[in-house]
Amino acid sequence: MTHIVVDPVTRIEGHLRVEAEIDGGQVKNAWSSSTMFRGIEIILQGRDPRDAWAFTQRICGVCTTVHAIASIRAVEDAIGAKPPPNARLLRNLIIASQCVQDHVIHFYHLHALDWVDIVSALDADPAATSKLAQSISDWPKSSAKYFAGVKARVKGLVDRGQLGPFANAYWGHPAYKLPPEANLMAVAHYLEALEWQREFIKMHAILGGKNPHLQSFLVGGMATPVDPDRQASLNIHTIASFKKMIAEAQQFVSQVYIPDLLAVASFYKDWAGYGGGVGNYMVYGEYPLDDETDPALFLKSGIIRNKDLSKVEELDPSKITEQVAHSWYDYEGGNEQAIHPSLGETKPNYTGPKPPFERLDTANGYSWLKSPRYDGVPMEVGPLSRMLVNYARGHEKVQALVNHVLQTLGVGPAALFSTLGRVAARGIETQLLVDKMGDFVDELADNMGKGELRIHDNAKWDPSTWPKDAMGAGFHEAPRGALGHWVHVKDEKIARYQCIVPSTWNAGPRDAGETPGPYEAALVGTPVADPEQPIEILRTVHSFDPCMACGVHVLEPGGREVARVKAR
Repeated sequence: MTHIVVDPVTRIEGHLRVEAEIDGGQVKNAWSSSTMFRGIEIILQGRDPRDAWAFTQRICGVCTTVHAIASIRAVEDAIGAKPPPNARLLRNLIIASQCVQDHVIHFYHLHALDWVDIVSALDADPAATSKLAQSISDWPKSSAKYFAGVKARVKGLVDRGQLGPFANAYWGHPAYKLPPEANLMAVAHYLEALEWQREFIKMHAILGGKNPHLQSFLVGGMATPVDPDRQASLNIHTIASFKKMIAEAQQFVSQVYIPDLLAVASFYKDWAGYGGGVGNYMVYGEYPLDDETDPALFLKSGIIRNKDLSKVEELDPSKITEQVAHSWYDYEGGNEQAIHPSLGETKPNYTGPKPPFERLDTANGYSWLKSPRYDGVPMEVGPLSRMLVNYARGHEKVQALVNHVLQTLGVGPAALFSTLGRVAARGIETQLLVDKMGDFVDELADNMGKGELRIHDNAKWDPSTWPKDAMGAGFHEAPRGALGHWVHVKDEKIARYQCIVPSTWNAGPRDAGETPGPYEAALVGTPVADPEQPIEILRTVHSFDPCMACGVHVLEPGGREVARVKAR
């Protein structure tokens, strides 16, 4: 048996260490460890709950809006604030545009190099690459001259030794299966995606003043004015700009991203048999379509257990708990407890060896992540969970897109429960959302036309109107999955704050019953051709799109003060 360590796992946000035991060319056991500490929840104690979103949004700069959304929803739930219709639409546009951009970035810039051999692209025939590209899409940038230019550009980087993000990888690994022409096509679109996402995410700058970390969120609504007759507000010209951005995004997703996904996946169908994981899936739901207390959601919530698509349970947030039996934290009443996040504790207690270390102490604590559980069992969250739950619940557009992908690849629904299924689900969701965004823009334009310009509920802004003691929960489907914030507001201040982020659900360590989390379970059975170059492990881990910075935050090991920030 060979013990291997992948540390750090790159092309992710934050610090992740994976250890695995390899026997007979397969992973027999695996452990996931996040090697940074969370501190935001402690920082928030005693602060004004209306400011919490600005702090929590800084948890991560990749999924830049998600904690702000969850935070304001949690505080609104606690104090009884109700955002007006335009605030709902502005938030939906922010959330959807974040998700579309994030998924495209993940496919091309974080995950593609697990499947695409950049060096092999130098052997490609540009004319054959052009023929391949035109056979799968009518994207205009598909001429032989264009691909010859990309090939020359890559060759120049190689010759000058300026490979940049392409410098450190397992080029030539036997697990790569794409022909040179497919690799060259993917490299070209990798570069195009860099330019496209930069333009598309300007929507955030319009809606929030900047990206990352939009500045327009408010408890009770939004701070971005809506008025068709004012130049300094979102107006008819803004609506036209949004429509143009969305149309260009639809073109890129449908003519580049989805064809590339299907083309690459067709060479890796065997990966529909790896990475199944825990087989349980949880979705909070997202994109409120009305302004009711319990709104209809475009993406439905639900629970699937044991890969059974015939039954979707209703979500009950009271069944969510966190454990710390294998985490570097302490619970006051003992570390074997399972505590609901509304009563959660953040008491760091690092018991591991001083880094760098050869092995995790997996018998004890080995991660700064906790172990979330739903009704006592681990749950996978993310695009795959969202598409599975909505497919099973009869969402017509989800079913149509999923069935198209399955039929194109010639595989059945069982293929969804896999590494390949996660990759496909992310692309399906991107197409679904980019097609839906226009509806949010149209509804916003209709409100402008009717004179409905409200963006904020002022009734609950004054703390004197709040309950003296209140609990609130805010749920959001971030690009990487189910995100929950829980806040306890007492005497107008935050008494307790807890977050359970998607990567905590997916990357968390074993619980008190030694049940592995989704990463750890998904890696078991993964083939590894060369333990010195475990690209197969990266494929499955990257399919979850890890964001460890959301789960934990940096701690200076020696306790040295790095910076001091004073709030006035």
